[in-house]
Amino acid sequence: MSVKLFVTDLDGTLLPSGQQVSPANIEAAQTAVKAGVTVTIATGRMYKAALPVAKALGVDVPIITYNGALIKTVAGEVLYSSYLDPELVCRVVDFCHDRGWYLQTYSKDELYYAAYDENAKAYEASQNVKGHAVGWDGLKQHTEEVCKLLSVSGSAAETDARIAELRAAFGDVIAPVRSNANYAEIINAGVSKAAGIRNLAKRLDIAIEDTMAIGDADNDLPMLKAAGQAIAMGNAVPAVKAVCDHETTDCEADGFAEAIYRYVIPRK
Repeated sequence: MSVKLFVTDLDGTLLPSGQQVSPANIEAAQTAVKAGVTVTIATGRMYKAALPVAKALGVDVPIITYNGALIKTVAGEVLYSSYLDPELVCRVVDFCHDRGWYLQTYSKDELYYAAYDENAKAYEASQNVKGHAVGWDGLKQHTEEVCKLLSVSGSAAETDARIAELRAAFGDVIAPVRSNANYAEIINAGVSKAAGIRNLAKRLDIAIEDTMAIGDADNDLPMLKAAGQAIAMGNAVPAVKAVCDHETTDCEADGFAEAIYRYVIPRK
């Protein structure tokens, strides 16, 4: 197949958490663009945290953020959005508060958390963003244009247990998903990176068969299944490797660049 749209996850795929894109990955992305391939990002990150990465890559195409809840151009034009209902946001905040779970919200592309604790500090460092400590009542005062909420736990087992509780309590109104061992992300039902890649491919008039996606985590699974072909990072979770057509090297070894040269524009 000829790849016309190449979509990459960020953390654990294009870049190690909290670090900058490597020169090798930047060069590979730009080489693909020069060869006529549209390269873009699909991430669980907020738009303001993904934008510097897109700029570093030198790509000027829409990027898929908040696990597909927001597609926005580098120039700032919103092409698609799926915001949680404000009343639903308040219900989830109360649900998490009652259980003593750490929770942070994102309103109008700003980060909010109840208190500036170790979870908040670690998240800010990993995403290179700054948030606002507003208390639990304050979280319910920032409910406009909320793409997602995020609960941080201490282990993968705890994260899975929280997701199960959320599904049992809220049914199919929300779509909680594990984006890494410690993150339970809460988005609208129907929202996913898969929907994001389909929306973007349609807008760019590219057949889904001509798309390729690369990722490493559970929240990448829908996108990897939806793409024409899929690549698993060497550091990907077993579930990701099980559904992908190809596998590349680890994130720390510039597996993204390796994938570009091996599967998208093979070096002669």
